[in-house]
Amino acid sequence: MIKKRFIVFFTVLVGIMLVLAACSDSSGGGGGDARIAIGPPASSTNTLSKAILSSYGVEDGDFEEFQEGFGDAADGVQDGNIDISVGVLGLPAGSIESLQASTGDVVMLEISDDVMDEVEEKSGYERFMIPQDTYDFLESDVQTVAAYAILMGNTDTIDEELGYELARLMVENADEMTHAQAAQMTLDNALNGAKDIPMHPGAARYYEEQGLEFDNPIADLSADEGSRKDEFILGTGSQGGTYYPLGGEMATLWNNHLDSNFTNMETGASVENMATIGEGNMDLGMAVHVPALNAINGEGDFEDNQIENAAFIGHIYPEVAQIITRESTGIESLDTLK
Repeated sequence: MIKKRFIVFFTVLVGIMLVLAACSDSSGGGGGDARIAIGPPASSTNTLSKAILSSYGVEDGDFEEFQEGFGDAADGVQDGNIDISVGVLGLPAGSIESLQASTGDVVMLEISDDVMDEVEEKSGYERFMIPQDTYDFLESDVQTVAAYAILMGNTDTIDEELGYELARLMVENADEMTHAQAAQMTLDNALNGAKDIPMHPGAARYYEEQGLEFDNPIADLSADEGSRKDEFILGTGSQGGTYYPLGGEMATLWNNHLDSNFTNMETGASVENMATIGEGNMDLGMAVHVPALNAINGEGDFEDNQIENAAFIGHIYPEVAQIITRESTGIESLDTLK
């Protein structure tokens, strides 16, 4: 009888220990236990996530990897199946606001000073501070990195005067657009993401008139106002993202003020847009500044395929790395993942 009771007691004790171990695993508090959504394969988010984690000494195999888009990843965070999700998103991101509304315990992790230089060097992204008032759950500004969505123009089809007007309207008439990210198209932001990228002569002339200083090389144009065509294509991104709807409003803005007709086209975003401009099949393309610079220099995805007919026209909005978790995970810093 005693032996039987001992067996029952031992069985219950083992069960309790297994439950506690499972709970500990699900907390994500340890490096090898953390379940992290790093973005879809071959995406800029995926590349950036790995650069950030590597800078903290966290490599492939040190965590459970989820290659999800941010929407699906946020659902996983809400359900408790994912501990951390990395997204490259505009500010504020509706998906993060929705997650906070559902859970009430979203935590945004920052990139610390001791790894920031390494993250910038590895990724090409730049230091960025998310203001505290961006989300109601933030208790202070959050340090991270950002890339910049920019407008690139085909130097074979966008003549100097047209480039001038496109840049001017993006700055001076941005208030005609209703998309939240249109508020980022200001003169103060106009050159964000332009570093080292050839400037379209028309855009350069507009920015010089506004008193902005820059040392970018000025692109050579083969486009001529006298032979300007009537129809122009703006490459954007997927319909579920920011590029496509915002690009639609940009096209409408230009159509309202210029004689030519602009049409936004759904694409695979940055890399496809730069490649299509290079092929001569697109006039304008929205792109993150990092792959745009790679295209100009023939690096990264554009190795052996340098794009020589593209130039910077203007900044659109910052695409900010936003790293989220929940209070219930117990994760307070990326340092704890080591």
